[in-house]
Amino acid sequence: MPKVTAFKAIRPTKEVSEKFAALPYDVYNRKESVEIVKKNSLSFLAIDRAETSFSDDVDTYDERVYQKAKELLESRINDGTLIQDEKPCFYVYELTMDGRAQTGIVACSSVDDYVNSVIKKHENTREDKEIDRIKHVDTTNAHTGPIFLVFRAKEELKKIVSDVKSDATKLLYDFSHEDGIRHRAFIIDDEKMVATIENIFSTIPCTYIADGHHRCASAVKVGLKRREANPSYTGEEGFNRFLSVLFPEDELYIMPYNRVVKDLNGLTKDEFFTKVKEAGFSIEEKDGQVAPSSKATFGMLVEGKWYLLTADEKLISKDPVKGLDVSILQDYVLGPILGIADPRTDKRIDFVGGIRGLSELERRCDSDMLLAFSMYPTSIAELLEVADAGLLMPPKSTWFEPKLLSGMFIHSLND
Repeated sequence: MPKVTAFKAIRPTKEVSEKFAALPYDVYNRKESVEIVKKNSLSFLAIDRAETSFSDDVDTYDERVYQKAKELLESRINDGTLIQDEKPCFYVYELTMDGRAQTGIVACSSVDDYVNSVIKKHENTREDKEIDRIKHVDTTNAHTGPIFLVFRAKEELKKIVSDVKSDATKLLYDFSHEDGIRHRAFIIDDEKMVATIENIFSTIPCTYIADGHHRCASAVKVGLKRREANPSYTGEEGFNRFLSVLFPEDELYIMPYNRVVKDLNGLTKDEFFTKVKEAGFSIEEKDGQVAPSSKATFGMLVEGKWYLLTADEKLISKDPVKGLDVSILQDYVLGPILGIADPRTDKRIDFVGGIRGLSELERRCDSDMLLAFSMYPTSIAELLEVADAGLLMPPKSTWFEPKLLSGMFIHSLND
């Protein structure tokens, strides 16, 4: 059973919260980050991407960058931009996009639960992508970006969350961010209610990583490193847990993760179409953009025209991974026909989050790509099934929106 605990959050004052909170560090490249911080020096991105304080000749992963992040975080605490709650609390975090709200509980999750697979994952991590966040967490002595976790809904928690959201005295933040999303946060500081929430979570078999596999792995590795340095640790130290926001699975929304391909692997359009049909797909030309409306169907854009691809039933597997639409496309088209054996490393393929829309696929095909596929989104049920089976999804299977802001809640490894 997962150990989900309250904590004493370091967080911005209400007055600066809108300017301080920022989208996750990996949403932006370095140039974009510099521009954002230049326009808003208060942005948490200045801490999350501290290379913005240096000229371009200083490497993003230079040790000075991490020291700068620590310096900036400490300065925001010292100047009162950030405050810390005096006792362990839970927090309710609501995000509303296009009139649709999803609400999670901000808490700390256990390093041991990750190690023992009580927190289940659905994708692999790459060590090179972990190193940056390991250094950031270790140097700043804080978890600054929450891990997006999912749990199977519990009515008792829904009732508590609903009651808290209806209590105006518990409201901490309410603002619409530059991403167009409304963000509201509430505090749960009643000790009895805190204990109740911890007890309810202890009855849930497991939680799941929805988004943030690399951040989670990095946080855990810092915790394990601190344990090695402190062999007499008790398990109650702050480094034994990490910042997370836990959402019930029935409130989440996954968008498609679309694909764009640079060429037809030496084939003409007619040859490519023939091979796709031989692989077991029907191809139907359409007027205008194609957003698939059911599983095992795909939009395809080539030479300015949109087509609907429908997979034959014989291609659809009951295996949790092989039955995913991203797997069907990879196993029968991208791999054998287009020669993209490993989409993680092949430079001929790129991935476009569904939030950017189908027009972005058209733009890419008019600029640097030749072929695009619009996908039907992976479902939460599919994600949980894969994780429960102890399996891993292909890369770029899910795109979650809206994104959790960083800097709204920070967990000190000393807490």
